[in-house]
Amino acid sequence: MQRVLSVLVENESGVLTRIAGLFSRRGFNIESLTVGPTENPSYARITISVAGSNRAVEQITKQLHKLINVIKITDLTELSFVDRELALIKVSSNATTRAEIIQIADLFRGHIVDVAEDVFIIEVTGDQGKINAIVHLLGKFGIKEIARTGRVALSRGVKIDQQLAPNRIPLRMVTST
Repeated sequence: MQRVLSVLVENESGVLTRIAGLFSRRGFNIESLTVGPTENPSYARITISVAGSNRAVEQITKQLHKLINVIKITDLTELSFVDRELALIKVSSNATTRAEIIQIADLFRGHIVDVAEDVFIIEVTGDQGKINAIVHLLGKFGIKEIARTGRVALSRGVKIDQQLAPNRIPLRMVTST
């Protein structure tokens, strides 16, 4: 089962190496990994997608908690969350296929960011399913290269709102009379 972990860490050199090393020593293959600073430049958020059983992921989470620079770990798989991925796809094109490629890019709200005589580069963002779907459809034209960022994810706000003010009604449930 694929799990998505959000790990808040101190934004210091070597933290990512220690976390990746922990996964490697335990025999886990990280499927995607994204890292970036948070709203507070002292912290960074690492989003890790990993395949593993509940028990195995629980063990790795316990080991992560022991690392000194790790502040908080959230298994987003158990929560309602939003995730996105960015992909750049270089696809072969010619005079007869250009219109169809443009149409596919438009359907997926993708943007053509570079055009040459024989290739397009398409930028598309979305969840993994959307990225996989456009890659599948563009495959028939001949994909030259793909660069994918990996997932970035955050838990949805309603749960957080309810934790901070449990008696407050979430905004989307309020109706006007």
